Amino acid sequence: MGKPTGFLEFDRKEAVHKEPLERIRDFQEFKKPLSLKEQQKQGARCMECGVPFCQSGMMIAGMASGCPLHNLVPETNDLVYRGKWKQAYDRLAKTHSFPEFTSRVCPALCEAACTCNINGEPVATKENERAIIEKAWEEGWVTPQKIPVRTGKKVAVIGSGPSGLAVAQELNRRGHEVTVFERRDRIGGLLRYGIPNMKLDKSVIDRRVKLMEAEGVVFQTGVDVGKDRKASQIRKEFDRVVLACGASNPRDISVPGREAGNICFAVDFLTSVTKSLLDSNFEDKQYISPKGKDVLVIGGGDTGNDCVGTAIRLGAKSVTQLEMMPEPPKERTLQNPWPEWPRVLKTDYGQEEAIAVFGKDPRIYQTTVTEFIKDEKGNVKKAKIVKLAPEKDEKTGRMNMVPVEGTEEERPAQLVLIAAGFLGSQKYVTDAFGTDLNPRTNVLTKPEEYETSVPGVFVAGDMHRGQSLVVWAIAEGRKAAEAVDRSLMGSSF
Repeated sequence: MGKPTGFLEFDRKEAVHKEPLERIRDFQEFKKPLSLKEQQKQGARCMECGVPFCQSGMMIAGMASGCPLHNLVPETNDLVYRGKWKQAYDRLAKTHSFPEFTSRVCPALCEAACTCNINGEPVATKENERAIIEKAWEEGWVTPQKIPVRTGKKVAVIGSGPSGLAVAQELNRRGHEVTVFERRDRIGGLLRYGIPNMKLDKSVIDRRVKLMEAEGVVFQTGVDVGKDRKASQIRKEFDRVVLACGASNPRDISVPGREAGNICFAVDFLTSVTKSLLDSNFEDKQYISPKGKDVLVIGGGDTGNDCVGTAIRLGAKSVTQLEMMPEPPKERTLQNPWPEWPRVLKTDYGQEEAIAVFGKDPRIYQTTVTEFIKDEKGNVKKAKIVKLAPEKDEKTGRMNMVPVEGTEEERPAQLVLIAAGFLGSQKYVTDAFGTDLNPRTNVLTKPEEYETSVPGVFVAGDMHRGQSLVVWAIAEGRKAAEAVDRSLMGSSF
């Protein structure tokens, strides 16, 4: 242990954020990392616990506690403290495929399970990891790995999100010939088009993709397997297939007036904005514009927050975010002890920006939409909303959120963004490959396994486990790659 009293001597310190009114002027990343010297102090705060919950990656009370990748967190934190950056990178790379992604977009499950979190603030492990990987890129330590022997086996990966990229990287490094098929015009899946540029600059993805290409991975964009290419053809050409298409079915809401214009899914809004930004820096105007409109975001999660921040940057007149559930407490309750994931109030960057621009938090809790009202052109102009209250179902014992009579009101809304989550995999893909599904329409496998009901066809990521985090997708991709390798070679390393 490098600094036994580090957690007592040094306060937690995070990257400096640009002020909200400054950062909303563009779509650039707005966090300024600490100096390496300051970051070393953050590494010193790690207690190197005998039982490091930070790297456990276990499920507690239905939620993840600790890193699903089982990163060797105390070891990397200690190496950061000692300034041994090359060793820190080597250690991190043993368990992690893409630290540059998670160190920007992960909610830091490792930090939530940090022992320092019991009576203080957790170690800044997420930013330590970002410092490690960016130092590694800067110093030229992240280089294409030489593949000494090729097996002659060919694997198709369908989808280039975080799980697909992880599968491709691992299988290619095991000597197999890997081709990744992506239906969109650029590689990255959710990373590319589901996460705004100010959270994850797309040059970060491009940098990694170029390195994977140099290692031998083949990427084909604009190929929608199940439509442009038949599944049967793919199966003939390749020894194994891995489905990594994500949980791509957005959850809709069914209320009167839903057919009105200017009501769209959050993923379509965010995709259109990022594509226009990348294609022309918005000059082509080929994006769903919130400019001058009262924007209503339905959904209180990360995607809803991304919609808030994006809408503000593009000139929304106002932004309101509806959340069906009650406002979380500001601190852990006795019913939510450490090391469970903390169910506490979090004010993210988009909400901070809304407060700075409009003078108030955009979130309205325990509220839902009951109807959309159209204007004379058939576009949405207002939304009827109602307050909700928890009510116990006597038959099932579950708590349901039910409308409270007399709380109905109307709100102006000329653009509605539905950010209510995702329901599962897309039917045309699973039909094309003939895979069995579970009741949530995720691809079915045996517990802790990755081969589907169709021999030789595997699955990873959100398509397997349902809508989840980037870190879970990467973990799934690595495990699926091991299963595919074992299927091809009889064993895996």
